[in-house]
Amino acid sequence: MLTGCGAGSTSSSPDAAKDGSFRIVTTFYPMYIDAINITKGIDGVTVTNMTKPQTGCLHDYQLTTEDMKTLEKADALIANGAGMENFLGKVIKEQKDLKVIDASKGIELLKDGDEENPHVWLSITSSIEQVKNITAQLKEADPKHADAYQANADAYIQKLEALKKEMHETLDNVPHKDIVTFHEAFPYFAKEFGLHILTVIEREPGTEPTPSELQAIIEQVKPLTAKVLFTEPQYSPAAAQTIARETGAKIYTLDPVVTGEANEAAMDAYLTTMRKNMETLKEALQ
Repeated sequence: MLTGCGAGSTSSSPDAAKDGSFRIVTTFYPMYIDAINITKGIDGVTVTNMTKPQTGCLHDYQLTTEDMKTLEKADALIANGAGMENFLGKVIKEQKDLKVIDASKGIELLKDGDEENPHVWLSITSSIEQVKNITAQLKEADPKHADAYQANADAYIQKLEALKKEMHETLDNVPHKDIVTFHEAFPYFAKEFGLHILTVIEREPGTEPTPSELQAIIEQVKPLTAKVLFTEPQYSPAAAQTIARETGAKIYTLDPVVTGEANEAAMDAYLTTMRKNMETLKEALQ
């Protein structure tokens, strides 16, 4: 769990106070997408994504000197929370004037064994809650722009609600519900849309399954009517290809929306990528 997220001061840094600007840093791409939608068109508010475009999930991410310099200039850091950013304790300790915004505050978390799963944004319901959380905490940290933050958030939430409705209409009645995913990124998505994750290919992203694990997955896939495997664009499909050869399964790609360029084009990236995931699942699960 993310602890101490309310511990940072809600006042902006001295530099920000002097020039009237409010500088927001996000930990990774999903938070950046939310932040630029909430701050759209607001003069004096800037958003910087701390990590590189291809970083992906932050499971084992270590802060760099460049990251710390970026955070020193920030007034607020928007984090996913839910255990995604293991470095937050260090940030809170070293950047005492930095407002740390916990996007997952109050969201019920799913567990992988004893560990809480941090991939909450892949449920649209939870993504909407994250937008609400970020907005509420930004309004506290930067009351000058509170009304503008709220208006932008309301407009973005409308889009997310429409997407949620569209995806339910498309996926609620697919004939097959069992899926094999690449790693533990999609439990929230699966729960939202009534899918059953039979197993995952890599328990730890980037660590290929052992021969015995691979064989166990093959035995689980063989009886499926719809033999489909879902890889992620950020990782090698080698293990999935081995399983496909042994079972005749087809390979598809589901994108967890964790990589992309931090620019204005990212505004609709979540909406676009989730729709693409919807179309992929619709085809795969017929």
